[in-house]
Amino acid sequence: MQYRLIALVFITILTAASAAHAAGGKVISRTGIAPDRYVYYPGTEALGKKEIRVTACGTGMPAARHNQAATCFLVEFGNGEKILFDIGTGSMANVAAYMIPYEFLDKIFLTHLHTDHMGDLDGLWAGGWTAGRPAGLKVWGPSGLHPELGTRAAIESFLKFVAWDKETRSFQISPLPGEIEVVEFDYRAVNKVVYEKDGVVIRSIPAIHTGDGPVSYIAEYEGMKVVIGGDTAPNKWFIKYGTNADLVIHEAFMVPGDFVELYNQPPQLAWRACCAFHTSGQAFGKMMSTITPKHGVAYHFLNEEATRYNLYQAIRETYDGPLSMAADNMVWNVTPDGVRERMAVITDDAWSVPGPNPQGPPQQKGLRPVFSDFSNSGYWQPAYKAQDKAMDKYMKKYKLEDQDWRPGMYKMMEGK
Repeated sequence: MQYRLIALVFITILTAASAAHAAGGKVISRTGIAPDRYVYYPGTEALGKKEIRVTACGTGMPAARHNQAATCFLVEFGNGEKILFDIGTGSMANVAAYMIPYEFLDKIFLTHLHTDHMGDLDGLWAGGWTAGRPAGLKVWGPSGLHPELGTRAAIESFLKFVAWDKETRSFQISPLPGEIEVVEFDYRAVNKVVYEKDGVVIRSIPAIHTGDGPVSYIAEYEGMKVVIGGDTAPNKWFIKYGTNADLVIHEAFMVPGDFVELYNQPPQLAWRACCAFHTSGQAFGKMMSTITPKHGVAYHFLNEEATRYNLYQAIRETYDGPLSMAADNMVWNVTPDGVRERMAVITDDAWSVPGPNPQGPPQQKGLRPVFSDFSNSGYWQPAYKAQDKAMDKYMKKYKLEDQDWRPGMYKMMEGK
């Protein structure tokens, strides 16, 4: 929490948009509340029809850190649509803390296939499944220079990796939530519409990173425009199509010396990583000065006192516009009137929240058994009998008497 407060204080000073709300509004009653809080409590504010809310679920690096997950941005539109852009390693802990029904978190747009941008797909896939999501996931992502390097191949390989997980959960819970639908598009397409529904339009432009394949996304809604850069070096497509945006999120890598001193990188790699296949602070600033967004967001650096100020100074060499130095759980509300930045206040012990549609019951017909005679022979009946009284009470409370699985199981145990 101390880290988050430090980040909040620092960025509030820098950002005019949040400074107007820093006092929290005038309190006129001894039993009243601060009417205009400068923090965001997820799940407590309705989103306006002409509004977009963007939450940074992860802003960091591939190396795991307790206070900073890898890349993930949740974009919520005023029509109710919610889309995750990337789902990097560690980000699901933050996503879960927002306590959004997993039924609403079924769409993921991948900018590229590095694990720090897709490493928590397993957490969303399995966690949402066990927490009641009634249907599967939908993943959009770019093709690769070769077929085996595209999004479709990555998801097919992922499902092979989790084959045991998928088959056993399908048998015991419900198979439908374990499915993943893939929409792969050409990474070379320029300003191509890859999604359009109920007023939300998402376009893709090529990005340049460690090899062919990465893309950036442009989300448009109700005349507003949000650009999600992903990992990319400065490129002509971003300059051309990232203009006239309300919010632009683009990477800004730490200065090379910080990579050497703090991230244990050899100097030759730190220099190339910062300034060749990523974007340096000075290059980020030059891009923002060129496309002049209403609000720029720098991310993809380890956000702490030892690194943040050096990068901030590098950016300010070439850019003096509205700027956020992104931290996990930072929130931007975008409206036609402007951009408001706050920090989300989250719980470390969130429970899942039910959505409007319940998960279906097990559908085991047509599925092959997941237990052999060997495993079935190992059950120890006394422990199961010890819970009978509690189970009787539970089934009566929830009217499950007609679904009692114990007689068949006890019969199987006695026959062994």
